[in-house]
Parts: sequence; structure tokens; C-alpha cells
Amino acid sequence: MKSRSTLATWLSSLDGCRLARVLEMRRDATAPPEPRSVGELADRLQRPGAVALALPQLALPHLQVAEALAALPAPASRDALAELLGTADDDTTRELEAVLEALADQALVWPDGGGQLRMAGPLRKAWDAPLGLDTRLEVLLSGATSEELRGMLAKLGIKPPSSKSQRLAALVEHHSDPERILSLVAKAPAAPRKLLEGRAGAGPTRPARFIRFGSPGPDPEPGDRWALERGLLIQDRHRYGPARMPAEVALALRGPGWHAPFQPVPPSPDLAPVTPSEVDHEASAAASAFAAGAASVLSACSAAAPTRLKSGGIGARELARIGKAAHADDAVVRLTLETAYAAGLLARDSDCVAPSEAYDTWVEQEPPEQFAVLLRAWRNLPLTPTQARDEDNKALPALAGAPPCDGCVQARHGLLAAAAWLPAGQGVLVASDLGPLIAWHRPLADSSPIGPPFATAIREAELLGVLARGALSAVGVHLRTGDMERLGIECRRLLPSATSTAHLGADLTAVVTGTPSARLTSLLNTVADRETSDTASVWRFSADSVRRALDAGRTPKAITADLAAVAAGPLPQPLSYLIADTARGYGRVRIAPAACVLHGDEPALLAELAAHRRLAELGLRQLAPTVLISRSPLDTTLAALRAEGYAPVAETDEGTVRVERARPRRAAAPVPAPRGSQARDGGRMAVTSTAKESAASDPSALAVQLLAAPATIPEPAPFDGGAPFATDTEEIVAGWAKRLPYSDVRQLAHAIDAGQAITVEYVATSGNRTVRTLSRLDLDPPYLEAWCHLRGAERVFTLSRIHSVTSVAPE
Repeated sequence: MKSRSTLATWLSSLDGCRLARVLEMRRDATAPPEPRSVGELADRLQRPGAVALALPQLALPHLQVAEALAALPAPASRDALAELLGTADDDTTRELEAVLEALADQALVWPDGGGQLRMAGPLRKAWDAPLGLDTRLEVLLSGATSEELRGMLAKLGIKPPSSKSQRLAALVEHHSDPERILSLVAKAPAAPRKLLEGRAGAGPTRPARFIRFGSPGPDPEPGDRWALERGLLIQDRHRYGPARMPAEVALALRGPGWHAPFQPVPPSPDLAPVTPSEVDHEASAAASAFAAGAASVLSACSAAAPTRLKSGGIGARELARIGKAAHADDAVVRLTLETAYAAGLLARDSDCVAPSEAYDTWVEQEPPEQFAVLLRAWRNLPLTPTQARDEDNKALPALAGAPPCDGCVQARHGLLAAAAWLPAGQGVLVASDLGPLIAWHRPLADSSPIGPPFATAIREAELLGVLARGALSAVGVHLRTGDMERLGIECRRLLPSATSTAHLGADLTAVVTGTPSARLTSLLNTVADRETSDTASVWRFSADSVRRALDAGRTPKAITADLAAVAAGPLPQPLSYLIADTARGYGRVRIAPAACVLHGDEPALLAELAAHRRLAELGLRQLAPTVLISRSPLDTTLAALRAEGYAPVAETDEGTVRVERARPRRAAAPVPAPRGSQARDGGRMAVTSTAKESAASDPSALAVQLLAAPATIPEPAPFDGGAPFATDTEEIVAGWAKRLPYSDVRQLAHAIDAGQAITVEYVATSGNRTVRTLSRLDLDPPYLEAWCHLRGAERVFTLSRIHSVTSVAPE
């Protein structure tokens, strides 16, 4: 409550411009209606959901400052924070002030009336052990008895005071002096000294590390009794697990030269000069190629809707078919399908994915407008569409309906921020060098564990023309700011207008330079086959393609007139001859649908049947004076004619009269018993078997067996009111492996701590379910690194995709 009132007071002191900036930075957290007072705004900003929205958008120095502030006692001064971060020079101090200003703009950290720094409560709880430091000594000893405090002071050589509060104060005062702690540990035996230095992160085999989330794992090394007796480690009675090290002790053992990590300056990749015109030229070429490829991909989907897999999504076979029809590679096909689906141009229709009504409007637009629609969808796409392989190198389907991935969105936004940070007129020499820069701008972004970091997102940006010559293009600039109006203007500037004419050659080809218009593309796709799709597209005419246009209802005159209207010159004579020759032979043989045929020797009788009103439902049609066809099956037609008083006969497939004689019904012959069944033991075997089946199906016997079975009541999980987690590893695994019951969580945590092998049921991103035996387990939330016996190699597994755990039987 005090933090909320302090935040409200700070918000009240802001001017209108600064308050508007806070509202803009946290607009997602401030849902409508707008807050009616500063107090209501402060309440909303203090909610855990508001912090969860802002946290993934923070850059690395912002997270580092927030973690350092969470490690200090609240409220903390700027001087204490600067000392912990080691900001000694003026440049680093200015960077720290800039970071605090940015955190204040998001109402995550703010100054109170006394100049102290306060932070949002949910943000402080984001770290279980900020900087790898546990709780302060005074808090850890809150449940200790007076006698225990006396024993610790006695071991330290301090005369214990009379009261418990005085003893606690004396112990805290002693441990607050780093020199005393260092001197005490230097005199300790080898085993406790090694244990304490390792737990503090100061030993030679365990250097200081930056722990962003979670706490250090349990330490199985011996030698903790000496440290427990002197208060250097505290055993928590309310939590099962290893002894806890007070923050004062850890800081003292890390030494006076240790500082919390603070990297205010992003990494510097190798740069090369590049002019705006060069960036525009390459971005225009990439955007034009993608716009043309996307139009071809969606046109192929419109001609034949791709079929979905039973497990969901469009599989590799359908993706290959679409790519072959559209002359596009797999990355363009996947990127087009995902962005078009997000933009509403595609929709699921039963077992297919078909274009929606919005596609009909989109296909009539010019290429710049079409490209802008797909580009806006890519900006906030909750997945990485061109990621074609999972962590097991198995093919992933497109449009699989995977859960939204906020880390994928942040990776894309981090890419835009990293490219915008580059100096003007400079671009990275190698596009993959942007990976570390993206990780600095968005440390919590999702990067595939396979391949270079963020390589897939960088490749997508290059395909779309957002990134060109290692620099952010004009399209990327407005995509980053979210200015969709300016984005549309830049798309119209970079992408040339659609071409409405084609060069028709005597070799029966049509060549279109640039991006063909929607009308031209539709016409050429109807009467010709597309061969290439690039900066210039080529179609080829053939007898089959012209016949396809005739099948679609076009006449030879209409085809000739339409092609002459779009031709850059006169229609070539070979093309005119091809159209005329194909039309001359078209329709010489006609095929009519029929379920059965009626024929006879009397034309008058067949004409009477064709004109009979009561037989109209049969769909009779006269093809010749003595031949009728019916759309109804043979038996239905036969019964209808007999009902009207006619006497038709049915024919067989060979043309002979079908004999309609009903066969008499006979009972099926009994199945003979197996040989020798009567000879063995006089048939007693069959009687015994029947008796056993009867007893097994007797409800009374089953009830007696169930009542006699021992009761097995599962132990409740800690989050269901059961006993606390046995180890920190259990708590971490339970937090990430949401699909596992508590018993499986305990098995997996024990295997990790004990270094034992384990068998898991794992569901990959593609939906494939496999059973694997894993060993050499290394927990790195939210991942588990292990040796996979199925693949015979190191693999990275996502904890949330583990569905069951079983122990491995010893050999």
C-alpha cells in the first residue's frame, strides 16, 4: 500500500507531457475505460499483469539495473545502486541515469519524496534470488531461538548479550563487516571454505555469474556444519533443501572488487558504409520479389486449397506442391501462408485452408497495397513462420496453430530496434552479426537453440526488404514506429506500379517485366502456364493451356481479344494459329453424365418417356431417337417406369437381359469346432474356460476384488496444499513443466540432481510424440539439455513439452 501511494504521489508530480509518455508506454496495461484518477492509474500499474507486459520489452541494461535494485533493501538510494553496479566514471553514471529515466517512463522504478528509489512490487518478485543473493541475515534468523543465537555468537568469539534482540543485533553487526567475514572464512578448514566460496560465486572453479531468474541449485558438498554454527549458512525450517547463505555473507565473500553486471553500451558489430539509395534499391528488389511470390502462392491456394494434416497444419507435401505451382521456395511459401492467415486472407474450411472473401478484395489491389497488408501482419506475428525444423530437426507444418509466442514477437521487435541503433549510413558486414545486438535489446526474446541466434528472424527481414545491405530500410523504419500510414507511402514508393502489358513472342511465351497486375496475372494464368516468377515473369502457351481456358467458358474470340488488349504489340501469328487449331478440335466429342441408359427400337415410345411428366424426376434426356439417358440409378429408373405401367427389362454389363429371380434364403452353416477339441480331457477344457469367463464377469466377484485392493491416495502437490517442495530443482521444474503431475516432477528433479538417466514422453513442436531415454541432464529453464539415446547426440528439450516421466531400470 505504501508503494502504491508513493507511486501515486510521483505520478501527480509529473507534467502533462511526462504523464502522457507513461500512459503511452503502458497503454496495454491500462485497459479501457481510461483511469479516472491518479490513484486508479497507480493501482493498475502495480498489477502483476502490467509488469508482465513491460518486462519482455526491456533492454539488457534495464533488466540489470532492475535486478540490482531488487537485490538491495527497499527503498534503496541512487548511491547504493551506483556502488553495487560499479558506476564510477561520469559516462557510466550518465548511462545509469538514462536507464533509471527509461524505467520511470514505464512506471517500474520511481523516486519517492526522500530521493530513495522504489520499484513495482511484481517486478521485485520476478527474481527468486536477484544477483544470486539470498535474503538478508536478519530475515533468515527471524525464526531462530535465543539459544541458537547464543551458540553462533559463542563460536564467533563474541560475548552473547542477555536478550534475544540484542543477540540478533550483535550477529547482524558482525556479518555486516566484510573484513570480518573474509578473515573468518580464511581461517576455516578447507571443506567449509570451498563450500562457502562456491555458494557465494567467488571460488576459482565457480566464477561470479548473472542469474536473471531462479535461484542457485542445491549444493551437495559436505562441510556446511562449520558454517551453520557461525551463521554463515542458515537452515530454513520452513523449506526443505540446502542451507541458505545470507546476502551479507555472499557479498563479503565476492570481495570488494565485485560489482553487479551492467552493460549500458550494446555490442559493436563490424560495420560498412552504405548509402540510402543502395538500401532502397535492394529493399525494393526484395519487396517486389516477395510481393510477386506471395501473389503466386495465394493464387495457387485459390486454385487448389491445401489440405490440412490430421494433426493440424499444412504438411511438407502440400507446401512442396504450392511452392512448385507458385515457383517459390519454402521460406516464401511459409511466410506468405502465415502472414496471409494472420491478415484474414486465409481461413480454415473443414480439412482445408482456403482463401476467404477478404482475399478477393486483396487480389484486386495493387502490389504495394498487397505487400503492406502482409508486412503489417508480420510485425506482430506470434510465431517465427519460416522456422521449418524443430529441435529434433523434424519438419514443422505451416499454420499448425501453435500457442502464441511472445518471445518470437519480441525477437522481431528487437531486430527492428537493433537495426535502428546502427549509425546513419552504416550497415553490418554480415547480417548474422545482428544476433548479439538483438539479444542486448531484447534479452527475453525467443531464439531457436539450433543455429546462430535470431538467424531466422533476420532472414525473414531480408526477404521482406525490411533489412537491406545490413541496414534498416525506410519500410523497416516505419514498421518499427508503427506508423502504418507512412508505411503505406513507403511501400508505394519502393514497389513499382503493376505492369498491365505483356510481351507476347512468336515462341508462344508471354514475358512481363516487373510485377504483373491482378487482371493480367488472372488472364495469363487462365490461358498459359507460368514458368518463372522473379523480376520478370514468363508464361508459356500450349494446346493444354488454351483448352483449359475453353473449359473455363471462354470463347476463342474472347481469348484472342483479351490477349490483344494486354499485348505490347500485335498478336504473334503462331499464337493465333494455336488458339484457332485448339478451338477447331474442341468439343467434337461430348461426354454427358448418366446413371443408366434407356434404348429401344421404337422412337415414339422413347419420345413418350422423355415427355412424361411423372418421370421428370428421373432426369431423362434424349440423345438419339432410340437412346435416352437417366440421371437416376438403374433400379430407381426401372421401378419408376413399371409404376407407370411400362414393362422395361434391365440389362447386365455385357448387354444381356438380367434375370430377376430371387434366391431362397438359407441359414448360414455353423462353424465347426477346432480339431481335437472334443478329444482332449473329454471336453473338460472348454467347460473350465467358460466357468472362468463367467466368474470374471460376475459383478459380485469384481466388487469383492476391488474392496480387497489397498487404498492408494496420491500425495498432494505443494501448490495444492501438500508438503513444500523437497528441493529447489523440484520447484523450478514444477514451474516450467506444467503438464507433469507432482510425482513425475519429483522423479525428473531427482534425476537432474543425482545425475541419473530418465525416460520421458516428449511432444515436439510438430506434434510428434516420442519416448526417449535421457542422461547427462543439465537444467537451463525453460530448457533441459541432455544426451538423447534415441538420437545419439546432445539435444535441447523444452520442459513444457515433457508429458510423462518414468525411471530407467538398472542394468
